[in-house]
Amino acid sequence: MEKYSVKFKKRFGQNFLKDTRVVKRIISISDVEPNSLVIEVGPGGAILTKELANSFQQVLCYEVDLDLKEELSHKLDGFSNVEVRFQDFLLSDIASDIQNYSYENLYFISNVPYYITTPILLKLINSKLHFRKIVMMVQKEVGERFSTSCGNKQYGSITVLLNYFYDIKREFSVSRKEFVPEPNVDSVVVSFTEKEEKFPLVDFSFFQQLVYDSFQFKRKTIRNNLKKYDLQIVEDVLKKYHFDLNTRAEMLPVEVFVDLSNRLGK
Repeated sequence: MEKYSVKFKKRFGQNFLKDTRVVKRIISISDVEPNSLVIEVGPGGAILTKELANSFQQVLCYEVDLDLKEELSHKLDGFSNVEVRFQDFLLSDIASDIQNYSYENLYFISNVPYYITTPILLKLINSKLHFRKIVMMVQKEVGERFSTSCGNKQYGSITVLLNYFYDIKREFSVSRKEFVPEPNVDSVVVSFTEKEEKFPLVDFSFFQQLVYDSFQFKRKTIRNNLKKYDLQIVEDVLKKYHFDLNTRAEMLPVEVFVDLSNRLGK
């Protein structure tokens, strides 16, 4: 079991893993390829970082808590292939940060602070970088939302956006007892593998806004949520897939949103 000599900060969502068997399982499902760079957010006490350093050629970490400098320096002593940047990942220019790295495959593997899980994923999407695989430990309920299919009540805007880009798989559950301090929720490790073939999309920004608008009032129909758009076009597209304006967004698969976006964004 890993031990830490740090003061945990609730405002940073710090819950550190203590069992190395969990991080070894994370590495085992990551399909590590040679000459790869991996990004980690929130290395904390470096239990995952050390395993990443043993498996990947290069590791780039982002840590917002400056008080962890001493702990990370101690835990990562001897790992010359790890760079830790003490800065806010959400405010960072990832493409610029990695431009001096030489690599063939890019990964993102992290036990991220749960309160910024969705912003991190949206940042990865909007970075336009091609990640061979993303592996994240997230809150169990959030992992279910990411990987659910249309027709389920957990299905939402983030589900549609992520499923446009990735094949998503819930890999394994992690008990809250595997963390220190112990959080109030259980967790799940989720993997995101970039789809080889995506539906042709004219304008991602428009698509993203359309998806948000479709789900803005969860229990309202497409007719109500998209009333600022051309409803005749919306109705024509929905009819192609055997839906109508009285359908709720949670019933529509990704390809319907893509078709709507391409037609409405002309």
